[in-house]
Amino acid sequence: MTALLTDRTAEVSEGRVRAALGTVVDPELDEPITDVGFVRSVTVHGLPGRPTVEVHLRLPTSFCAPNFAWLMVSDAHDAVSAVPGVESVVVELDDHHDSDLINRGMAAGLGYRGTFGHEAEESLDELRATFQRKAHTAAMERAITALLRTDPTVDVAALTLGDLPAGERTTDALLRRRATLGLPVDAGAPVLVRDDGTRPDPAQAEMVLRRARSVRISVDGNAHFCRGLLTTRYPGSEADQTPRPEDRPLLPLTVSKGTAR
Repeated sequence: MTALLTDRTAEVSEGRVRAALGTVVDPELDEPITDVGFVRSVTVHGLPGRPTVEVHLRLPTSFCAPNFAWLMVSDAHDAVSAVPGVESVVVELDDHHDSDLINRGMAAGLGYRGTFGHEAEESLDELRATFQRKAHTAAMERAITALLRTDPTVDVAALTLGDLPAGERTTDALLRRRATLGLPVDAGAPVLVRDDGTRPDPAQAEMVLRRARSVRISVDGNAHFCRGLLTTRYPGSEADQTPRPEDRPLLPLTVSKGTAR
């Protein structure tokens, strides 16, 4: 029995915990908190068969929005709790102006509104949905632009998911974000869509694509900026960041008569 319990504890490794944390995404940056270096430490300890996991998170500044901070801490707690064999989880946010409040609320299981009281928004669901839509828009633009680099004559207005190269990083990322929003992921579904999932008229394709590009540039710019702030605040934290693919020059795009070039 002792050997069995010891084996169960051994299953809960730091690597498995970090893999679970890799599913937690900064809502504004659309990147896993493990990639941007927000995971400060992971510790697995406790009695055999009853492992406790302690995770400490850090953010680029002490004044990052409390609602964003809460989302990441709460999502990290849920992700680690779902790791098989974990007995208990402690997730704490370090060096934030609301660290004490957030950490007390998490420890007591008060939830966002119970922690922040009258200062809390009505719900974080709409905030999460807003950033999920932005993440989809950015992924849509990346997938279209990647295709245009190989074939500048692609008819963007008529493009379907089946036209995208299967297995490509940009295609897979777009499919994941569409699934999150409940948008169709079948081969015949249009790639270029508005926020509500409807395909724009061919005459509006250029405007929709340009708007998507501005959203993607904003998301990527924020990610670069926050990575830099983190390494300034915590020297050496760049070693905890996963390098992003080098940004390639933007294509000058025009969409005319249903064709992008």
